[in-house]
Amino acid sequence: MSQNGDTKQELSDVIDVNLYSRQIYALGQTAMFRLRSANVLVSGIGSVGVEVAKNLVLGGVRNVTLHDTKNVTWNDLSAQYYLHEDDIGKNRVEACFSKIEELNDSVTCTLSTEPLTHDLIKKFNVVILTDSSFDEQVRINKWARSSDICFISADAAGLFGYVFADLGDAFRIDDVDGEPPKEVWLEHINTSNGDVTTLDGALHGLETGDYVQFVEVKGCTELNGHEPIKITVKNKSVFNIGDVAANYGEYTEGGRAKQVKVPFEVKYKTLEESLKDPTFLEWDFLKFESPAHLHELFQALYKYEKENGSRPQPFSATDGEGFAKLLPNEPEIPKEFSSIFSFTSSGNLQPVASIIGGITAQEAMKAITHHTTPLKGFLYIDNIEALPAKVHKELENPNETNFKPRNNRYDGQAAVFGWDFVEEVQKCSPFIVGAGAIGCELLKNYAMMGIGTAEDSKIKITDMDQIE
Repeated sequence: MSQNGDTKQELSDVIDVNLYSRQIYALGQTAMFRLRSANVLVSGIGSVGVEVAKNLVLGGVRNVTLHDTKNVTWNDLSAQYYLHEDDIGKNRVEACFSKIEELNDSVTCTLSTEPLTHDLIKKFNVVILTDSSFDEQVRINKWARSSDICFISADAAGLFGYVFADLGDAFRIDDVDGEPPKEVWLEHINTSNGDVTTLDGALHGLETGDYVQFVEVKGCTELNGHEPIKITVKNKSVFNIGDVAANYGEYTEGGRAKQVKVPFEVKYKTLEESLKDPTFLEWDFLKFESPAHLHELFQALYKYEKENGSRPQPFSATDGEGFAKLLPNEPEIPKEFSSIFSFTSSGNLQPVASIIGGITAQEAMKAITHHTTPLKGFLYIDNIEALPAKVHKELENPNETNFKPRNNRYDGQAAVFGWDFVEEVQKCSPFIVGAGAIGCELLKNYAMMGIGTAEDSKIKITDMDQIE
């Protein structure tokens, strides 16, 4: 293992406020201090893994270990932007480690190419697995559970992907939503039934289960300084505090109710339990059945990969039939949906990896900081609408040649959209205004898709702002 950052300041030193000003504003100093004390493992530095690593390093996580045992293939080049043709056959993390660590010299990056062991993962606060089967994930998840380590996994397959989180039996959430605590002026407190009415019917913005404290109340002064009281919302301007004030004096006037963020604990299922009895966070409320279908499809994909040594070939009817045999009878998955999944599963799309990697890094930061509510269970992502209409119409009799790999850095994109699509987007010449964080993400995605690379094509970008 090699390591950088030996001469960096120790964790206890003051946070660089200028460097992390926006994060401190969004998360608070306590959360930022926790990030600056965290030790995270990212395993699998493919398209999703490099996104996770990039986001965590730029986010200021103090120690990030990058781990991989796989070598670079042509398919990796479609979406792993730190790899080049000269890296084919090299270990993925060794090929791109120096580029990731130079993103933020206040973060200590460590490189590892050893197989993962229980002893190796014990030192981490969060373990993130990408590009690994559910069998491997279950094994690592059990190790993480036994050592009280937060576990997150993610993967992508063409137009589809997922993120899974198991943060243990009793994960504490300090702030459910990250919003500033609400505060309202009071018009009346009914001590007999517990109803609290806001002044002039103002919206209190509270939810059932929230906690409040009272200040400057006249009459039932016992409420002032009382420990946080759990409320029930009755309507937009009235909430109820139960029988807390039943034996207090009558309310006369004034006072304010302040929301209090009371920490609470959440129990998570292990991955093994979640595979049998999953909990889903909806990605698209118009696709209620999609998470359950993708749950079975990804399990079948990993079985196919284990049996055949690779994912189904792009738009191969033969491989599609073999894949279909691994699917369960229940739930019944529409043939068209399972065919698209099988046909495109070997695809590697940078925009999809960018989304999944961004969400995964965000969930890791939640696990570290205990700030805002983390993902519980699975989030399955379905971008099936991105499939070109022409390809969709030819599902019954696809032209396999149009999707076959050519040992080209766009193989992963052609596996989903076809080479005719790749050639068309290369001819595009977009004009982009803004080269900040979002503008650069857009440029990265365009570059990895090959946009503007054809002769007489180019990307134009302008930005009037200066670097701060």
